[in-house]
This record gives sequence, structure tokens and C-alpha cells, in this order.
Amino acid sequence: MTVPPVGAPGAGVPVATPSTARAAVPYDFRRPAALAREHSRVLGLAFETFARQWGTQLTAKVRVPSQVSFEGVALRTYDDHVSSLPATTAMVLCDVGGTAAKAVIQFPAAAALNWVSHMLGSTSASDVAERRFTRIEQTLVEGLMGEALEDLRYSLGALLEAPLAVDEIHYNSQFAQAAAKSELMVAASFAVRVGDRSVPATLALPADAVLPRLGDATPPAATADAPALIRAQLAETPVDVALRLAPAKVTPRAVMDLAVGDVLALPHGTHRPFHLSVAGRTLGQAAAGARGGRIAAVVVSTEENPA
Repeated sequence: MTVPPVGAPGAGVPVATPSTARAAVPYDFRRPAALAREHSRVLGLAFETFARQWGTQLTAKVRVPSQVSFEGVALRTYDDHVSSLPATTAMVLCDVGGTAAKAVIQFPAAAALNWVSHMLGSTSASDVAERRFTRIEQTLVEGLMGEALEDLRYSLGALLEAPLAVDEIHYNSQFAQAAAKSELMVAASFAVRVGDRSVPATLALPADAVLPRLGDATPPAATADAPALIRAQLAETPVDVALRLAPAKVTPRAVMDLAVGDVLALPHGTHRPFHLSVAGRTLGQAAAGARGGRIAAVVVSTEENPA
């Protein structure tokens, strides 16, 4: 069987490249709340900025190389958010001006105790069990969180103009009543690395304090322009164009018996041009040629091919 080289006319339809696999996210039809794509993008950029600022602030205060990485943002009820957290953890409740619900910064208490030990002069991390902070430890942690809230206000900018302030710290995620169970929260997740230790952390903001301004920051496009926008987008969408030979029909047995050196006769005359096709639809005829040292197709005719 004679096989034309890759890229040569008659090589057939180009081989499709497998698309990048995406992780499936469960959708709860009982709670159809979700962030719009544009809102997720804007919030993601703001939280990435906050992560960088928070990491810089930790490095300066803890005096150990630190980095905070933003991992994702979602809109969920407060009950769903709390259910995803460990039962024993540090929950820093923060007042948000103008709303009854509170913002919550969550991280393992053991990690915060290591941060405090570095602030007090320790040069190595130690294994510490989850426990309540002493008065001195709580004061130091509240100071860290106060500066983190300043970084958050800077990062969100016009998306959150309400003042933020540390209120209290709880150690049981189920008992920390920061908001009603059905209250919608904008929940962001982070990975906080201090030295060679990395721990998960979350930030939950009342949706009522963020989403109204987020809508103003990303106004929807006028619906009257939708047809023109769709036509413009389709006109700029790349498609695969291929030159094809007329197909030959063979039996499955003949295909299974193919061996190196076999020749398949194709019902395509040597004097005939190739079929010019897009996604399997023939748009015209083209002859093989060359341009600039590369194989090219010279269109010799076109044909109507209604959908």
C-alpha cells in the first residue's frame, strides 16, 4: 500500500489532536447558583493579586520565604462551604461594613502556630497539634490577618468598598456562625507555603457585598449586536482545510489482510484535481502546486454546498 507523506496532497483528513481533558465538576440542581464566566475571570485576577500580596506580607512578618497560590473560586452557600472544611481549624471571622454576614479566612491552627513560632525567633518548623491560641498567639495572628485584609481590600479594589476588620477567631468550623446556612458566599481556595510546608486555606466573602459591584464592573454586551458578533466570531474561527482523493470502498477482510507493500487502487484519475474539503464537506476542486518551497493547492473550481 502506498501512503503519501504527511502534509502532501491526498494525505487525507488531518489527524485531530486530542483536546485537553477537563475535570468534571458536579452540578447541584437544587442550588443552581454559579458564577458567570466573566465574573469568575475578574474575581480570579483579583484573588491572584491578593495571593501575591499575602505571600509577600507573610515573608516579611514570618521572616521565612513564603508563597500563597490561588487555586479557584466558586459561589456556594455558607453551609456548603463550611461542610467542606475540617471540623477543627482556625476560622477568622471578619466584619464587612454594610452586611450582617461576616467574611471568613480559614487555615489550620497548627500552621498558624508555626508562623507565630517563626515570628518569635524559631528557625525550624515543628509538628504542632491543632489547639486554641494563647492570648499572645491570638494577638499575633490577628495582626497577620489585619494586614491580610488590607491586602484583600487593595486587590479587590472597586469590587469591595466596604471596610473589613477582624472580629473574632473560632476553632470549630461547625460552630462558627458567620452567616445563615443559605447565605451565598464567594469562596476562594489557596495553598499557603511557609518554608517547606504547604497548607490549604480558604477565604469566603458574602456574595451580597461583592456580586452587585461585580455586575457593574463587567456590563453585558448589547443583545442587538449579538448577530453581528456571532458572524464576526465565526468568520475568524480557524478550520482545517484538506485535499482529498476520491474514497475507495473495500471490505473489512481486505483491510485486515493488508500488508506492507500492498497497493490499493483508488477511483481517482491521475488527471483529476483533488477535492478541497472542510470538515468532510467538499467546497471545490484544487490542483497540487508549490509556493515558497511548500506544497500548495491551486483552487480550480468551487461548488455550492448548502448545510
